[in-house]
Amino acid sequence: MAELLATVTSKGQVTVPAEVRRRLGIRPRDKLAFVLDGDVVRLARRGSVVAQTAGALKGPARPMSAEEVREAAEAAIADEVVERMSR
Repeated sequence: MAELLATVTSKGQVTVPAEVRRRLGIRPRDKLAFVLDGDVVRLARRGSVVAQTAGALKGPARPMSAEEVREAAEAAIADEVVERMSR
């Protein structure tokens, strides 16, 4: 696992290293989640569930509720983030 460093500015801003942006597929205006786990912070890409999963789901045997679509999309995004972080 590589350790990449970044500096926090006086405004509390951090530049995400290019390698991290590339591996997570982070683009300008993407949303990032800082997940606190004790004294460790994990970074995950977030965004519009609809935009990230449009066309990714196969047609269901029955119509899915909005909640079912959201849950399926969140699960797919979580799987993708875990896969990218384990590379």
